[in-house]
Amino acid sequence: MASIAVVPRSKNIKGYSRSLDSLLIAPIVNKIATDNKLNPNRIRLTYKDANGKQIALDSSKSLMDYFTGAELTKVVDIYAKDLGPQIAWSTVFLLEYLGPLVLHLLFYGYFAIYKQVPQTQTQVLAFIMVTLHFAKREYETLFVHRFSNATMPLFNLFKNSSHYWFLSGFNLAFFVYGKDTASLASAGSLEKFVFHVNSLPSTVNYALFAVWAFAELSNFQTHVALSNLRNKDSKAYVIPYGYGFDLVSCPNYFFESLGWVVYSILVGNWSAWLFMIVGSGQMYIWAVQKHKRYLKTFGDDYKKLRRTAMIPYIA
Repeated sequence: MASIAVVPRSKNIKGYSRSLDSLLIAPIVNKIATDNKLNPNRIRLTYKDANGKQIALDSSKSLMDYFTGAELTKVVDIYAKDLGPQIAWSTVFLLEYLGPLVLHLLFYGYFAIYKQVPQTQTQVLAFIMVTLHFAKREYETLFVHRFSNATMPLFNLFKNSSHYWFLSGFNLAFFVYGKDTASLASAGSLEKFVFHVNSLPSTVNYALFAVWAFAELSNFQTHVALSNLRNKDSKAYVIPYGYGFDLVSCPNYFFESLGWVVYSILVGNWSAWLFMIVGSGQMYIWAVQKHKRYLKTFGDDYKKLRRTAMIPYIA
């Protein structure tokens, strides 16, 4: 029979030693949560590897997935940490995307309807594109995405929301819809720069909108494909194939970045380029991390696919 010693890594968690009736990790988490009157989602269990590094234990697995039979004949040290207040991943996503969706509706309504600021074709298309994009993200959160973890630290809500609410919400809406572009002809150079919105030919605008629609639909398709991989196991980690995935590890990030590049070209405002660069930069970092994880997990089976991380044939 295996025995464990729970070693606290947070002051509000009590340590204990006991023999186990089951090697499943979930009951250990539940007991720690019950004993310390905490939500189980707040508890993170780890063990130290040979180099002294803390390795997280997956609560859906067993101790046999991490320790040999010989190791389990001795007392195994398990470290318990309180991650603090948690919030559901889906709730965070819904609130993140709700911000820009509402802000664009409010600012567009304020400038175009209340203040009677004439909106060019470019400004109207920009409004439609942003609104549809974040409405799609809300739909995906509710009906498409499957989250491998139930919760995340509550602090992440404020960190993540500030990115979306400010950079793609207030920043885009205020500077894209705020001025009658015709009136900028007599404005100062700073005002011209801050409120500049492109006035491209209609054929170019519609062509850009078509490319944007392709990127959005492709992004949606890749999200559906990723969701379908987890139909049976929410934590399944397998190699995805098919549309977009045969070229890059993260086609969802590629198509989303493509959509924002097209939006930035259409609008031409500095705020659009800023959000595109920050957002695409972060997605590229995530793509590289996931690409390395695929290579580490699947080795030569993945390497021979010759995929790049995010941008086909480039990076």
